[in-house]
Amino acid sequence: MNATKETFLPVTNQFLDSVLRLQPSVAAVDCDGTLWSGDAGERFFDWELREGNIVDGALDRPLRERYAAYRRGEVDETTICGEMVTMHKGISELKLMGAAGRFFDEFFVPQIFPEMRELVRRLQENGCEVWAVSSTNEWVIRAGMKHFSIPHNRILAAKVEVDGDLATDRLIRVPSGTGKPQALREVVGRGIDVALGNSRWDAEMLAMAKHAFAINPNPDLETTARERGWPIYFPEGTQTRG
Repeated sequence: MNATKETFLPVTNQFLDSVLRLQPSVAAVDCDGTLWSGDAGERFFDWELREGNIVDGALDRPLRERYAAYRRGEVDETTICGEMVTMHKGISELKLMGAAGRFFDEFFVPQIFPEMRELVRRLQENGCEVWAVSSTNEWVIRAGMKHFSIPHNRILAAKVEVDGDLATDRLIRVPSGTGKPQALREVVGRGIDVALGNSRWDAEMLAMAKHAFAINPNPDLETTARERGWPIYFPEGTQTRG
């Protein structure tokens, strides 16, 4: 059941009202760290390798070594996010959607920020077109968006072409950094009234919008938000700081 306005703290209601009173027609929302706590893409990558029945087990070591190289700064963000999708070449999309659904329901439903789910609900209720934009693979984001009632055709996530039911290694998009506004311009084709994100990989998307909000920001985005005068909001479950 979705939370209602009356269940929130005054500061939360003030945040919700500050977005809703803008009466946006189009909103773009990052997912990991913004709609829920944690990085679902990174966690899914680790989970599916440990599960052992999704990706070929022989790929476990080279994939983990590749990710370790990314953590050392030897592989860039867009490249690793793309590889976390292309690694599924030859796997049934039905199998991937099933795995993503099980994963999200078990590990990330409890991580959803109730006020962000409420914000999305009320934006849509008011006629706003809400787009979910993420560098996490589309299968996980589709599983997550079931809890926000955002349809598949309003998801811009890391995605590959599918032949029949099988995933390929042909990337369609990886919305990270400059890739987020690029995807929005190509697909949405309209100005973005409101954008919400939590990290430096969302900064370009926030900058393209008429109104930007830093939600649960990492220190890098928090610094940028303060410099640019973007409102900052920490969800109730994260409010251990000012």
